[in-house]
Amino acid sequence: MSVSQVLIVGGGFGGLQAARALSSAAVRVTLLDRRNHHLFQPLLYQVATAALNPSDIAVALRRVLRKQENCRVVLGEATSIDKERKLLYLRDGAALAFDFLIVATGATHSYFGHDEWEKDAPGLKTIEDALEIRRRVLLAYEAAEREDDPARRQELLTFVVVGAGPTGVEMAGALAEIARHVLTRDFRRIDPASARVTLIEAGPRVLASYVPKLSEAAAARLRQMGVEVRLGEAVSAIDKSGVTLQSGERIAAHCVLWAAGVAASPLARTLDVPLDRAGRVLVEPDLSVPGAPDLFVIGDLASVKAPDGKLVPGVAQGAIQGGDHAAACIRRTFARPRARPLPVQGQRVTCHHRPRGGGGRDRPAAHRGILRLAALAGGAPDYTHQLPQQAARARAVGLGLPALSARRPIDYRSN
Repeated sequence: MSVSQVLIVGGGFGGLQAARALSSAAVRVTLLDRRNHHLFQPLLYQVATAALNPSDIAVALRRVLRKQENCRVVLGEATSIDKERKLLYLRDGAALAFDFLIVATGATHSYFGHDEWEKDAPGLKTIEDALEIRRRVLLAYEAAEREDDPARRQELLTFVVVGAGPTGVEMAGALAEIARHVLTRDFRRIDPASARVTLIEAGPRVLASYVPKLSEAAAARLRQMGVEVRLGEAVSAIDKSGVTLQSGERIAAHCVLWAAGVAASPLARTLDVPLDRAGRVLVEPDLSVPGAPDLFVIGDLASVKAPDGKLVPGVAQGAIQGGDHAAACIRRTFARPRARPLPVQGQRVTCHHRPRGGGGRDRPAAHRGILRLAALAGGAPDYTHQLPQQAARARAVGLGLPALSARRPIDYRSN
């Protein structure tokens, strides 16, 4: 009897967790990713602001899975899926066969139809993105040090972050931290503390996925750190010399960073199934693809709704729990019917633990001041991330949304 082939596309939080959850299953697992490393994305902004090195938040997939004998890692980029023939096609023309497929390719930047903005306003999704942002930020200070024209110098020292979600808030806070604390004594002709950091958000508040009380506290803390928070203002144009708001106001800036929107991986479109407005797959309650019970979509690529109609947020805990659930469904196929919905239950997301002996004192001020704000209000997702020394020990403690089913949820904690 042949052994079933499980193909997992994407080595992020969800894909890697699914592979590990199948370690004891009587299947052969293939984990495909276009990069050879797993990336701890929540700390990318610290690489972008030179607080961490890339190696601090990335680890080789082969190293993570080296002791899992039923799993192999393949480097390649998926381009399309043939559901009927159960084949995954790669960019180099190769094809991988599967009996079960888990798609966890995540999301990428969305410029809302203005892809030409990308060259002047990079987003933050990969190590390459983070290093490019780091280069632009540090070179802006270097250029300002040599600039004699005061107006041009101020333009070089103006940093604009578009989008006030978790990434935008973190980036703005870290940029302010650099200007007012890290670089204060490193230059002779300029005062880094005079740098202008502007956070632009089209909506009425920052951190819109949080409760209003927490959003207000975050905005107040940002302003206290010296960040100019502009709410209810949309961007109409971006070029190499700055941004233009819909009101007509022009902000001259040498460095513009994008954190305003994401779009689902284009691989979803090849499944020929219903998608939501952001391109995510409208999955069944058990995370399978409609009409294809052996195909699963998890993480940022899956559109999963709670009974109140709200989407499961695109955070690591949702992807990890989805990876565990898809793996459990596959294991259950060989034992008994698996038709069970993804259990989503609880009141909060908790994704951090206190460092031993540190008491949080060595946490960067941007973390202490903004990301710890989850303690100020109940009933809100807590996006607080581990410090660098905790990144390798991250635990998924639960996904804080109403249950999708009335039964007791399975405990999907990582080991």
